Formats: sequence, structure tokens, C-alpha cells
Amino acid sequence: MAYASLESPMVGWVRAPERSAHYAAATRHIAILLFDGCSLLGAGIVAEVFHAANELSSSASHSWTYDVSFLSAAGGNITCSSSIRVWTDGLDARHYMGFDALFVAGGKGARTAARDERLIAWLRRVHANTSTVRPIGEGRSLLEAACINGIQQQRDFGSYNVREERDERNGSEANDRLESMKSALMLIKRDLGIDVARNVAERLMPDAGDSLMSLLGDSTGKSPADKVRAAARWLQENCQRSISIADAAQVAAMSERNFLRRFKMEVGVTPSDYLLHARLAITCSLLTDSELPVDKIARRTGMGNGDRLAKIFRKRMKVSPTEYRMKTRREAGI
Repeated sequence: MAYASLESPMVGWVRAPERSAHYAAATRHIAILLFDGCSLLGAGIVAEVFHAANELSSSASHSWTYDVSFLSAAGGNITCSSSIRVWTDGLDARHYMGFDALFVAGGKGARTAARDERLIAWLRRVHANTSTVRPIGEGRSLLEAACINGIQQQRDFGSYNVREERDERNGSEANDRLESMKSALMLIKRDLGIDVARNVAERLMPDAGDSLMSLLGDSTGKSPADKVRAAARWLQENCQRSISIADAAQVAAMSERNFLRRFKMEVGVTPSDYLLHARLAITCSLLTDSELPVDKIARRTGMGNGDRLAKIFRKRMKVSPTEYRMKTRREAGI
């Protein structure tokens, strides 16, 4: 069993297994073609997209997983432009069955790799049975050498059509990396749904997640501020239930990390503080206007039990629930 591992702690999770002649029905096979002098940045971003999707979907009832392989012409160690060495699988006739997606790394070594006749012949063979082929930056020169990267090419991702267009004169490596990430996210969207794709985008690029998802057809029409306000209303309406911040993040259709950041920016407090404030408001009202025991009030307002409520009250209100009840009733003449 071969593993794609770096000679540094980076990206130790990428696995390059021996491939069998019969693929498991629930596995998408993704290949990233590397060569000496390639840029690990773009290739690493693509690999990270699928790794994040595997992590996010592992605890849910999703049937698809992604098997990412690093490949090179001869296999073994290749040296990236950053002098980091990466272990790869070699090219094999078994790969002629194709992949669900093939990404070709960019970097300064691309032009030299484009003159490797064995590598170019392999690309031509594999391309015929591969659902989508995507260059990263200078990786386009390898596809041009193989005569498989026309001005426009369309790949069918099931019910989604990804139209890949390039303008060689105006393209940039950054844009190519973004397009490659978009292609990876589109495959994840098809297999695992828009929510997983969104969470992957927001985990890897918190500041660009929304723009990425708009490119993928996430047409909810709601701005991040709208989503946060909707989640805040949901927290207020459901504060008496046993709910979590993760639940509110789902209501906002955001990753938990991005939701926490956006909520604080929009509302001025953390979601946890907002939820606690809503619960305390109901608790104070019940203490003043009802005869319910403190423990029962705690259970009805999502505070757990009387002991926990008492601790929160002393910390926030500087009095116990019973003292608060007596004080407010006395002031109200009850």
C-alpha cells in the first residue's frame, strides 16, 4: 500500500492507495498529477477540498467518499517547487479506466513535464474515460501538449453541467486555482448536497465562501446578514428548547466557524451570549409572574436544572433566583 506523504508534517492525510480493477460504487476516485518542479499550493488546495468533504460527511448518512491519489510519471518522490518532497504512485495501465476527476498541477516544472512523451501519452488515454480534467495554473501546458484542452470543453457532472472556459491571455494562476476548487466543490455538491459543499467552502475560504457558493448556483438570495438575523430569530423562538449553536448555524446555512464570526459582526455578541440572554429574559419573567419552583423554571427555559440556573444568576445578576423573585415581587407590589 503506497501513501502520498510529505517529507514535512504538511498534508499527511492524503492517501494514494493501490487501485483495484473494480472500484467501490460509493467511492469517487480523484487523481492529482504531479511532477518535479510543480506547485504544491494549488494541488494541496484541491486535495484539501476533498479531505474536508470526507471529514464533514463522515458523521452523516452520506454514501459518497473521495479517494485522492497523487500520481507522477515514475512514481516515488517528486520534488515540488518549494523543495518539499511528495510520495506519489506511478502511472499504470489500470488508470486507463479513468477517474471521476483529474487535476494537473501547475508550477515552473510544467513546461518540462509537457515534453515527457510517456506522461502525455498517458494523459491522452486517461482523458477519454475521465469525467472531468482540470489544469491548475501552468498545468494547462500538459493538456495542450496532449491536445485535450481546447478553448472550451464541457464536462457533465450528472445533473450539473460545468462549463469550463479559459482565456490563455488573461488567465492567472490564482484564478485557475479558484476554478479548480470550484470544480471540486461542484462534484461535492452533486454527491453530498449544497450544505456540505457550502461548509467545505467556508471552512477553507471563510472570506470567499459566499462568492464561491454563488458560482455554484446557491441561489437562496439571502445575504450573510439576512441569514444571521434569521438564525437570531430562531434562537429567540426556540430558546426554551434544548438547542445548540450548531443547530443555529444550520438554520443560517453556514459552517459553525463562519456563523460564530458573522453573528458577532452582525449582532455584537456571540450566539451563546445571545441565547443565554433570551433564556434569562424568560426566566426572569417566570420568576416574577409565576409560582413555579426554580428547578421547574430552569427545565422550561433550557437552563437544565436549578443548580445551573442559580450559578448563572449569581454570575450575571449578582443574586440568587429566589432573591430575585422576592425583590422584583416586592417592587411590583405582588
